[in-house]
Amino acid sequence: MGRRRLIVTADDFGLAVPVNVAVEAAHRDGVLACASLMVAAPAAADAVERARRLPDLRVGLHVALVDARPALAPDRIPDLVDGAGRFRAGMFRNGTRFFFLPRVRRQLAAEIRAQFEAFRATGLELDHVNAHKHMHLHPTVLGLILRIGRDYGIPAVRLPYEPLQSARCIDPGRLASRVAWSLFLAPWTALMRRRLRRAGVKFNRFLFGLSTTGHMTEETVLRILDCLPEGVSEMYFHPAKSQAPATPGRAPLPMPVARHEAEYRALVSPRVRAAILHAEIDPVGFGELV
Repeated sequence: MGRRRLIVTADDFGLAVPVNVAVEAAHRDGVLACASLMVAAPAAADAVERARRLPDLRVGLHVALVDARPALAPDRIPDLVDGAGRFRAGMFRNGTRFFFLPRVRRQLAAEIRAQFEAFRATGLELDHVNAHKHMHLHPTVLGLILRIGRDYGIPAVRLPYEPLQSARCIDPGRLASRVAWSLFLAPWTALMRRRLRRAGVKFNRFLFGLSTTGHMTEETVLRILDCLPEGVSEMYFHPAKSQAPATPGRAPLPMPVARHEAEYRALVSPRVRAAILHAEIDPVGFGELV
């Protein structure tokens, strides 16, 4: 406390080559410190190759259980996937099945372990763990990640808690919706915080990007930096650089390309770098937390 420390992360590393290109460039030329790897995504091998030549890039596991392809063959996890072999849509429905159906939980545990195994096989050091679309807020998913993660030396987990007191500074026009969303998430983040402490797993105090996903532009980031509270904050992005559709490893990006490119430009912005230095904010990674 008394210091402002900042972890800057890119999610969906491995989703597509344009994402990987942006992650590499934002680390070399910008403020990006960490990336969260989707181990079963189309361009995961390309992401790993880039990470190996970036020794200072801290890479974590982005556990994907929705809107993605699994690490296991579909016939190993039939209750988790649809006819196309992708995870079933519907986060609420999936969460209900995870909680109430032991058969589904067993398949879920097998898939999570397979993703940890796939990360270990890369030879990269595991810096942190989080989940695609923050599915680790679900108590069952978090419990499995913590239990299985012990076998793989899980060091840190993202806490998806965005402080409400910063809303007036960051996005004053959406204060009412931010209040409602904060109240909904409060019991889940409180439970997660207690479980992480009990497990001895490190975590960030605040997260920025939840309410501004897809809009982490230079101006948004500068407002966040101006309001950054004391303690350890994580700021996460979904950067990508445009690339021809015929490029191998290309997958549909979750947002319009222009938004991904705007988030990349924020990461390499000289104004953002200068603001971090001027405010005496300490850039860190999860591995530096105590």
